[in-house]
Amino acid sequence: MKDKTIDYILRATWQAVSRMYNEEASKYGATMATGFALLSMDKDKGTPSTSLGPKMGMEATSLTRTLKSMEEKGLIIRKKNPVDGRGVLIYLTEFGKEKRELSKNTVLKFNETVKQHISDEKLQHFIEVAETINELILDKNIFNQTEKIENETHN
Repeated sequence: MKDKTIDYILRATWQAVSRMYNEEASKYGATMATGFALLSMDKDKGTPSTSLGPKMGMEATSLTRTLKSMEEKGLIIRKKNPVDGRGVLIYLTEFGKEKRELSKNTVLKFNETVKQHISDEKLQHFIEVAETINELILDKNIFNQTEKIENETHN
């Protein structure tokens, strides 16, 4: 693509980051999704399974598969929620806590390396741009705005 669009840059960058994390995780028999799940869980108090999907931006089917795999590998255990017997809390095992620490260090290493190559000012601008894009999407100000302008010009 000669003139790269914003979405192309975002997609290509995320794919590169995702590939990098998956390559690193594969050295430990894991995936990026597993590492992200470990980091999204409370390491001591347990985490309701229903809160993980929204926290991770993951579909229920993918999350179920990831949690099943994590349980089979001994990273997590599931227990009934003592407050609400219908719910399940997910706890990290000692092995899961070790792998969580490894995931945390991997993410911190990525962040440190990026910070060594990009000035604080540029990084702050990047964060502001990403937040604005997210707000525009969440507030449905992308396509609704276009439709509104098109309707106004056709009337």
